[in-house]
Amino acid sequence: MAKTAVAYSKGVQQAPRKVSVVAALVRDRSVEDARVILQHTPRRTALAVLKTIESATANLLNSASIDTKTINIVRIVVSAGPRARRYMPASRGRALPFEKKSSNILVEVIGQEKAKKVEANKETK
Repeated sequence: MAKTAVAYSKGVQQAPRKVSVVAALVRDRSVEDARVILQHTPRRTALAVLKTIESATANLLNSASIDTKTINIVRIVVSAGPRARRYMPASRGRALPFEKKSSNILVEVIGQEKAKKVEANKETK
């Protein structure tokens, strides 16, 4: 029987557009493949996505006895988080506004439960 688990990272200090590029690399892959890909991806957001995948995997393993080789990423969604408005000083006493963008990352994983061993009834007479 298949079990699912979810992890949600909020307020990751990267623009959603940049996080989505990294998330697309590991969408619909196994967790083992995703780890290797993200560890060799030279982008700052790879660490945030990897942490969220690890958290979802840990949630799944803590909820039931799951075979680790069967864990796959079902869904990975990146949405916009809150934006902080800031101002940068400019010439002639002006202030130019800009926004510090953040992201929310949702990861859902699925895995197959380990087969339960059936003990044979050993009755000796």
